[in-house]
Amino acid sequence: MAKFSFFSKEKKEDLNKGLEKTKESVFKKLSRAVVGKSRVDDEVLDNLEEVLVSSDVGVDTTLRIIDRIEKRAAKDKYLNTEELNIILKEETASLLSENNTGDVNGFEAPLAARPYVIMVVGVNGVGKTTTIGKLAYHYKKTGRNVLLGAADTFRAAAVEQLTIWSERVGVPIVKQQMGSDPASVAYDTLASAKAGDVDVVIIDTAGRLHNKINLMNELSKIKRVMEKVIPDAPHEVLLILDGSTGQNAYEQAKQFTAATQVNALAITKLDGTAKGGVVIGISDQFKVPVKYIGIGEKMEDLQVFIKEEFVDSLFSE
Repeated sequence: MAKFSFFSKEKKEDLNKGLEKTKESVFKKLSRAVVGKSRVDDEVLDNLEEVLVSSDVGVDTTLRIIDRIEKRAAKDKYLNTEELNIILKEETASLLSENNTGDVNGFEAPLAARPYVIMVVGVNGVGKTTTIGKLAYHYKKTGRNVLLGAADTFRAAAVEQLTIWSERVGVPIVKQQMGSDPASVAYDTLASAKAGDVDVVIIDTAGRLHNKINLMNELSKIKRVMEKVIPDAPHEVLLILDGSTGQNAYEQAKQFTAATQVNALAITKLDGTAKGGVVIGISDQFKVPVKYIGIGEKMEDLQVFIKEEFVDSLFSE
């Protein structure tokens, strides 16, 4: 675990606390799955499969994990149920390491461009604005100059909420009137960032238009306009998903990754749900890395997602 040395004891404690509901649910179910059993047999594996699926790990990912544990049990000949938790952690972490795109860098890591442009997408109600505020806080904390762009001009409260966050964090914001062209806001934001001393630009976008096609067309238009100011912008298209919605989060990830060039995911509201297993499933299923997880209301409760740390926390009492 040495390579994750930046993951402090305090962060680990916050992660454990944030995943408390999922951990409690998983351990209750695991205890029932192995009660009266001295070794890992087919019945234990069937019960474990049910535990993982009911924790929203997802059917495909669950089957992959079970298959790995089954092979391990066959190789080791005899595995007792006390070892099951250790093996579950090892095989889940191993699966995610094999099927995902490397480890995510922390906020302190060098930026791939300057200004580094992040376009934030996702449906309304997933914690999009809050996540933007927390991102701005973390980047500012590392000494970066941050600029926000309020390009969700379709929802009355969106610009107002983002303005409150900009004031709370102490970063400037570019905004226009309600109903303005979102692409125009994005253009102004990038032009301002390019002219000024800005390191990170975070652009909010609409979570809902009249239908999915309109929404995706709007996002494409914003992206095209950004490229006129900064040719390779946006450098990051961050999709926000609400972890408490379980299978709905999978469906949203499927739709957005198919329609837009999403290259990072943030999964929020994990502290209020027993469905934290959704992070494992989404991390495994989509060829897009989970970059952040939201585990509480505080600014610090947006954490960089480290696979090994997450799995260790989830399956540790």
